[in-house]
Amino acid sequence: MAKDSLDNLRGEIRTFAEVREWEQFHSPKNLVMALSVEASELLEHFQWLSPRQSASLDPSKLEEVSQEIGDVLIYLTRLADVLGIDPVDAAFRKMRMNEVKYPVEKSRGIALKYNELE
Repeated sequence: MAKDSLDNLRGEIRTFAEVREWEQFHSPKNLVMALSVEASELLEHFQWLSPRQSASLDPSKLEEVSQEIGDVLIYLTRLADVLGIDPVDAAFRKMRMNEVKYPVEKSRGIALKYNELE
C-alpha cells in the first residue's frame, strides 16, 4: 500500500469519527479493545480449518474475511493516528529489528522464536 493511500485512509477515518463526534470514545484503550475484537472476528473465519482449507476460501468466505481485514486495518490506523504513530515507519523499524533477531543463516525454514534459535 502506498504511503499516500494510508494517509488518505487515515484522513477518511479521522473525518468519519469527527463528523459523528466519536473522538470522545476513541481513547487508545478503547481502540485497542475494538482492534482485538475485530482481530478475533477475523480469526473466527479460520477456526477449525485445515491449512489447506484456510488457503483456498470460497468467494463468499473470502469476502467476509476481506471485510474483517478492513475492520482490523481501520482500528489499527485510527489507533496509530490517535497516538501520533506512523504505522508504516513503525513496521519498517520493526522489520529491521526482526532482521537482527532472525538472521537468515539461523532461521531459514525454522519456525522457532528468536530466543530459541541456536
